[in-house]
Amino acid sequence: MELGLGGRRTLITGASRGIGLEIARTLAAEGGSVAICAREEGPLSEAEAELRSLGATVFAESVDVTESGRLAAFVEHAADALAGLDAVVANAGGSSGGCLVESTSEQWQDTYQLNVGHAADLVRAAMPYLAAADGAAAVLISSISGSKPAPRAQYGASKAGLIYLAAALARELSPQHIRVNAVSPGSILFPGGGWDSLRISDPQRFQAFLDRDLPEGRLGTVQEVARVVAFLLSPAASWVNGANIAIDGAQGRPSSAGW
Repeated sequence: MELGLGGRRTLITGASRGIGLEIARTLAAEGGSVAICAREEGPLSEAEAELRSLGATVFAESVDVTESGRLAAFVEHAADALAGLDAVVANAGGSSGGCLVESTSEQWQDTYQLNVGHAADLVRAAMPYLAAADGAAAVLISSISGSKPAPRAQYGASKAGLIYLAAALARELSPQHIRVNAVSPGSILFPGGGWDSLRISDPQRFQAFLDRDLPEGRLGTVQEVARVVAFLLSPAASWVNGANIAIDGAQGRPSSAGW
């Protein structure tokens, strides 16, 4: 299938490694231009160089996405550099604090802002550019933790919020012809990621997790997530709006803890 992504301009947050970087690679390989951000300048520069080596037009800027003003400025700078935006991907995310009794109110607020707050700020800042584009789309990267409970609750609750946010914004922004969808990856293995660290540090626990909760006996790959995101951003998904698509290989629990 021809996805029709050539020439389209996409902004991706948290794109110096892992899922975000693979989304950028996939879109660049399809002939698109990308704007990427991350907090650390070193990995971001490496990602920018790699994407440029693929022949893509790339704009990169170091940004803490929890700073709404800084994120809005990045959106403006990216739109200027790429002469507009056709799509955005809210990929940056994470969690602060431990389990309930080990976490603070501030850590819950930080987790919410990093996930839900940054996604809402991103779409809000990008709206003028998306409304002017043809076939505009946004994808919010949630998690199966948003629908399959596991510790840490603040992470799952914020990822559940992203699923709701995508559905609500799809209704709100449809009159401007902006589609909004969510994807919920399961456990994804990539070099330097959390699951890779567990695989190396505690292979017995890692294998037990695969045996218990992954029917195919393996974790997902960043490529498997990126391909779904590329489809959702493309004209081929023109009537997919407000959806949440699990990319988890029918995974059971999202935690390796035996609870």
